Amino acid sequence: MEEIVKMVSEKAGISESQAKIAVQVVSGILKDRMPETMSKHLDSYLKGDGDAGNISDIAGKLGGMFGK
Repeated sequence: MEEIVKMVSEKAGISESQAKIAVQVVSGILKDRMPETMSKHLDSYLKGDGDAGNISDIAGKLGGMFGK
């Protein structure tokens, strides 16, 4: 998750502590809105521990949830 926090910090021009809060908020929202079978794996994906092969599948499903 630290890699994502750093990216958010750099792209948004905010401190890493602010970016960490933003990432945690978005992560919580996503976990609340996605099916439990996916949400239980979100933290491991954010930490970089998840199976990278399934990320595109998850991204596609998330896009469908948000109308993309």
